[in-house]
Amino acid sequence: MIQTKSKAQWLTSVAIAAAIGGTAVPAAAQERAIAFTGARILTMAGEPIDNGTLVIQNGKILAVGSDVAVPADATRIEAKGRVIMPGIVDTHSHIGQVAGADGSGPIQPEVRAMDSIDPLASSIGKARAGGVTTVNIMPGSGHLMSGQTFYMKLRRGRTIEDIAFEMKNGAAIGGMKMANGTNPMGRSGFPGTRAKSASLVREVFTEAKAYCAGDKKKRELSKDALCEVLSGERLVHFHTHRADDIMTVLRLKKEFGFDVLIQHGTETYKVAAELAAAGVPVSNITLDAPGGKLETIDLRMDNAGILERAGVLVSIHSDDAIVDSRMLLREAGLAVRGGMTRDGALRALTINGAKQLRLDKRVGSLEAGKDADFLVLDGDPLSAYTHILETWVEGDKLFDRSRPEDLIMATGGYGAGSPMDASHHHWELAEEEGLE
Repeated sequence: MIQTKSKAQWLTSVAIAAAIGGTAVPAAAQERAIAFTGARILTMAGEPIDNGTLVIQNGKILAVGSDVAVPADATRIEAKGRVIMPGIVDTHSHIGQVAGADGSGPIQPEVRAMDSIDPLASSIGKARAGGVTTVNIMPGSGHLMSGQTFYMKLRRGRTIEDIAFEMKNGAAIGGMKMANGTNPMGRSGFPGTRAKSASLVREVFTEAKAYCAGDKKKRELSKDALCEVLSGERLVHFHTHRADDIMTVLRLKKEFGFDVLIQHGTETYKVAAELAAAGVPVSNITLDAPGGKLETIDLRMDNAGILERAGVLVSIHSDDAIVDSRMLLREAGLAVRGGMTRDGALRALTINGAKQLRLDKRVGSLEAGKDADFLVLDGDPLSAYTHILETWVEGDKLFDRSRPEDLIMATGGYGAGSPMDASHHHWELAEEEGLE
């Protein structure tokens, strides 16, 4: 019997493969078009298409519609009875074992989430099982400014560069995480009141303005990051709950001119008109079991619906592990139960989040020329009985519910999908194929 790998080598390679999502369509196979036919397609760019066709090639969408010319040599996949929709854009998550600022101070804009993320973490595979294909990975909210966020594309990968949505000048694109309210208050060296929190933020931005204008005696990484915020290049993701804290964010935005996305926004329904007038979007969390923090006591299930009717651009996020990434379709269903429109809830999972992160030229809807990021489901996305059958990222099938090692990513509890657990299955296959 030919021994091509040692058992240790095999387990190592399989562990990596399991962590990054199992098998997928090889890159070479993408050179040939793939056509999904007969499906109900929710494009998020127009009305649903019954008996529709989606054609992908080389990681991009070639065409989508009810009357689409399919290349003669395309691989055809019959999808009758299935629903195809864009991959979910999660605007706030903590998968990948992310970390941010430490306890040395309340404001640390130079810290980069990309330097802490584990691309092989099983939480990434579980997010794919939940239909997530693009995500904003955030440091925590225990600081007024805890660092730079990381926009991740949940493609296969072993390094941070592999899974970065896009690299620019050697760094991954992303926003800036800020927070107010109770989380960043109270520790030694941190603000003790809401007023002091705002004054510290105002002070660092004022100093940064002079630095950005040319007063650079020496390079300061923290101020370089703040210059990107002040210029509008880097979006502020502001963790905030209470209505008074939300209005403080709007005052800071007006004073310093930065672009902001409200994160959580538990009481945004109380100031929906003000948010709409300011053109400030909201990344909303919808919980069916709220609690644990006094400032969220006024959480309402109809928050997203109120914002939608007020004209605020709303997305729905997981804050994983507050809400498991695999439960985002349920979160959208709860938003509908609270008064949001069905179309609005589905857009809140897809195109709205893409617009908020400024990534909508590539993701968030199924349109020709965009990335081939999509889900195949066995029913209505908002039904509790529906399963995600497949998750495709840039034309690569990275989750397939019919595979046992992928199914555990969809159904297992804490720690499910451990690379070493999955490796046992692959080792049995290796023995059957004569690799041992």
